[in-house]
Amino acid sequence: MREEFQADLDEISRLLVTMAEAVRAAMRKATTALLTADLKAAEAVIERDVEVDAIYGQVETKVADTIARQAPVAGDLRMVITALHISADLERMGDLAEHVAKTAQRRHPSPAVPAELRPVFKEMSEVADQMADRIAKLLATPDAEKAAKLEHADDEMDNLERRLFQVLLDDDWPYGAETAIDGALLGRFYERYADHAVNVGEQLVYLITGEPVTGLS
Repeated sequence: MREEFQADLDEISRLLVTMAEAVRAAMRKATTALLTADLKAAEAVIERDVEVDAIYGQVETKVADTIARQAPVAGDLRMVITALHISADLERMGDLAEHVAKTAQRRHPSPAVPAELRPVFKEMSEVADQMADRIAKLLATPDAEKAAKLEHADDEMDNLERRLFQVLLDDDWPYGAETAIDGALLGRFYERYADHAVNVGEQLVYLITGEPVTGLS
């Protein structure tokens, strides 16, 4: 029974790593679509979001099946329940990448963001990519100390969002309300993507240490 339970955990872990890699790739491609008005890249992200949703469904099914068959308690139960929370955050990260891609698609053939905003979005995308990469590695090899450091990257994302708003709210902003609203929403998508990455890190800390998770976004 123990070997069977470990096999279930290994399968759940594999699915989570696959999800993390998928949502990382989705945001990278969505950013390409955003900054270069690449319609094919935007459409690819939108079309492939169903794959992330499908993996999320597989995790839910596997967790429910494992609980029903193995009736885990204590630390074992914490493992499967934590996996469920992590998969929900990863699924939401995929949705946020899709939101970025849909903005690029809607504004095509024009770029979704003006030249003045591209540097800050490029930096936001780099922070998001680093966080998603770290998540994928931590899901494969959990480390509480490294997981906790995701909070520092989130602080960097928050600073970038503030910088974005300084540009959008400047009296000399020349692009009108619609472009400003798009910029604000896009900044929010990246900021929330980072928040969900932090949530994953906090869940991993809880998994490893057993300490209650606080401050989830």
